[in-house]
Amino acid sequence: MSGEREFRRVRQHGVALRDPLLTLRVTEYRPRYGEAWRPRAIIGIVVSKKTLRRAVDRNRARRRVREALRTLPGGLPPCRAILLPNPGVLAVPFAELQATLARLMAQVPGRVKRGKGGAKGSNAKGGGGNAERPAPVSPSVPLSDPRAPTEERP
Repeated sequence: MSGEREFRRVRQHGVALRDPLLTLRVTEYRPRYGEAWRPRAIIGIVVSKKTLRRAVDRNRARRRVREALRTLPGGLPPCRAILLPNPGVLAVPFAELQATLARLMAQVPGRVKRGKGGAKGSNAKGGGGNAERPAPVSPSVPLSDPRAPTEERP
């Protein structure tokens, strides 16, 4: 994620999933204005100086969490999220960190807020508004310009 606006939106509308190792604040995936619809996970990793004083530790925590996310079996659900690691991330074995992330990511689809509209626009799979976009339809007969001169048939 980039920009204060995206982080603010996730902080205001997101659902917090907490674990002793980290906190995950999650909202559903929505493309930016003018961006193509490509559902994917967009995650910002934030480690404050209050959590870890030394820059070396903050960077190491970021690298460990990023690698655990990258190698997560099963991939990531489409969402926007802020991940806040706690100091314990540096001490636990990597496999345990991956298991914790997998457990939190498994909770994401069912716990994401759907907005103020309630069940409005939901489909049979339980998704919200733009979960399934229809594919663009290409006409079988090429369209012609109505202003262009047409050939008359005999």
